Amino acid sequence: MDKPTASRSDLPTHGAVVLPSVTVDSYNLELRDDDGFVGDKASKGAFWEIVEKWRKPLRKIGEDPFGDRSTDKLKKDELAEELKEGDPEAAGLVQSAVEEFSQQFAQVIRRFIKTKEWRDTEAIVVGGGFRGSRLGELVVGRTGLILKAENIKVDLELIDNNPDDAGLLGSAHLLPAWMLKGHDTMLAVDIGGTNIRVGTVEFNLKKSSDLKKSKILNSEIWCHADAETNRTEAVAHLVKMLEGQIKANEKDKCALAPLIGIGCPGIIREDGSIDRGGQNLPGNWESRSFHLPGAIKAAIPEIGGSETMIVMHNDAVVQGLSELPRMQDREHWAVLTIGTGLGNARFTNRDVKKRS
Repeated sequence: MDKPTASRSDLPTHGAVVLPSVTVDSYNLELRDDDGFVGDKASKGAFWEIVEKWRKPLRKIGEDPFGDRSTDKLKKDELAEELKEGDPEAAGLVQSAVEEFSQQFAQVIRRFIKTKEWRDTEAIVVGGGFRGSRLGELVVGRTGLILKAENIKVDLELIDNNPDDAGLLGSAHLLPAWMLKGHDTMLAVDIGGTNIRVGTVEFNLKKSSDLKKSKILNSEIWCHADAETNRTEAVAHLVKMLEGQIKANEKDKCALAPLIGIGCPGIIREDGSIDRGGQNLPGNWESRSFHLPGAIKAAIPEIGGSETMIVMHNDAVVQGLSELPRMQDREHWAVLTIGTGLGNARFTNRDVKKRS
């Protein structure tokens, strides 16, 4: 990763290295081997390729437990149910896929923790859409056992919040605490290779000043991958979703902060443009002349009578930040998000609270 310049003030900057509570040691780390990008072996696409590999020989002899249905029509929850109560052969196929994918995931983790950027990582939180299923939980559990058996001293943990919520909740941690005071809520955006999610983060600062009790009040999801849209249309749809959240806050009489936090794939430059990594987004989001925060601010210049402030960072960074309240006793920790690709980020806490 080409690290952007650290902020020289208390005001947040896009893609910042130094955040209020952590230093971002690296994100969107692009490791390669002879087969290509290492992270591709631990994406949701890689899992379904393994399922298809195990089905193929059975299909040839007419004994595929899932019949004529194509693998891309199968659902994670359906496979989990087969593993729990299904036909023994179907359960065995799913178990084989989980085992093989777990072995690949463990291999990917070994590569990450050998890099200088991930040196001394104490814990890795696993998020992303795949983690949100029982299959994802089983993969994380099995991968953790593989690493422990090899005496690799890193804790592998499931992200605490629902991954969909985590991608929004982490936005509040991009901002210094003084910006949140006097407000109940803020707007957050989570942009992925398949979906765009927009929601309202409720701080609940009276219950917990470290945002541990923060939650999502309202959210809306749009599958841009199915819409065959372009960049201009995608931004316009995103703005409409944000405007809907503003109206919902007004209706609920929430003190909405004039802040919008954005998690977006790729390397985020300090000016809000995307250097690389946005290839799965609709249209050319990596153009130096395209600045998503600027486009949104032009459409929504004010919130509640105050100038809108927008801060954007990598989506894995933002999702990882949702875990900050649980990671206070770790100095170095990381996040891996299993989705369209494998998102990654490594953090160092700026103030470590020792375990009691």
